[in-house]
Amino acid sequence: MPELAVITPSFRGDAEIFSDLHRSVLEFTPADTVHHIIVPVADKELFARYQGSRCRIWTSPELLPRRYLRIGPGDSYVNVRRPWPPVRGWISQQAIKIAAAGRIEADVIVIADSDIVLVRPVTAERFHSGGQRLLYREEKGVTEDMERHVIWHRVARELFGLPPAPPPPLTDYVSSFNFWDPAVVRAMQRRISETTGRDWLDAFTGQLHISEFMLYGIFVDEVLHAGKPRPPGDITVCHNTWQRTPMDRDAAVAFAQQLGPDAVAMMISAKARTPEDVRRVAIQRCAEIVKAG
Repeated sequence: MPELAVITPSFRGDAEIFSDLHRSVLEFTPADTVHHIIVPVADKELFARYQGSRCRIWTSPELLPRRYLRIGPGDSYVNVRRPWPPVRGWISQQAIKIAAAGRIEADVIVIADSDIVLVRPVTAERFHSGGQRLLYREEKGVTEDMERHVIWHRVARELFGLPPAPPPPLTDYVSSFNFWDPAVVRAMQRRISETTGRDWLDAFTGQLHISEFMLYGIFVDEVLHAGKPRPPGDITVCHNTWQRTPMDRDAAVAFAQQLGPDAVAMMISAKARTPEDVRRVAIQRCAEIVKAG
C-alpha cells in the first residue's frame, strides 16, 4: 500500500493553476504517490493529459451516484428527469472528498485544492509525530462572529450523536491543505450511519450547511479520542493567504518571504484571481527560500 495519496477536486476554471500543483506533486512526493483528480464529466478531456502512472482522473459520477451530484450543462445526463431534490454543488464536492478518501488505499490521504503548490518534499512521516498521526487543528480558531463555522460544529455533533458544543471560541479544523487517515474516514462514515439510521451519504448531503473538515476533526477529537488525550495538532503545513483581491509582484514576494520552516506547501487563494505570472513569482521565491535552507 502506498504511504501517500493526493486528492484534488478540480474543474475547468482552475485548470491553469492546477498545472502548478500537479507538477509539484510529481516533484515533491514519493515515486509511488498517485495524484487523484476529481472533475465533472464535461471537464475530463481537459485534464486527460495528466493521466498516467502517477495520476488518475476520476469523474464525479464514479464516486457518487448521480442523485447526489450537481448537474452541469456539459454533463451527458443533464436532461434526465430527477425524482429527488438537488444537492447543492458545495455539499456534493465535500461528499466526493469523503467518498474518495474512504475508497483510496494509502497510509495518508492529502487533500489539496487546486490553488495549492508543494514547496518541499512531502512524505507520510510529515503527518506523524511521536508515533501518532497529526490532525489539522487550530485551537480557538472559531470565534462567535464566524457563524457558518459555528453551524458546522453543531451539524457535525448532531451527525455523531454528541452533546452540543460549548459557546465559542471553538476549534477550527478547516484548511485547503488537509491530511486524513482513510481508515478513520471509513469509521466516520459508519458512525454517521449508526447515529442517523441512514446511509452516511444521505445524511451528509441532506444538510444545508456542513464542512467535511470540521466533521473529520470533531470525529477524531471527540469520538475516537473521547476521554483520552487528543492526537497532536499541526497548522504549520501550509503557508496561506486568503485575501480576495489580486496580488501584484511585490505582494507575492512579500507573501513568499513569510514561508515558515515547517511548511511543505503554499496557497494563494484562487478567489483572489491573482495573475498566473504573479503566482509563479511567489512559487519561485518559495523555491529559492527552500534551496537557501
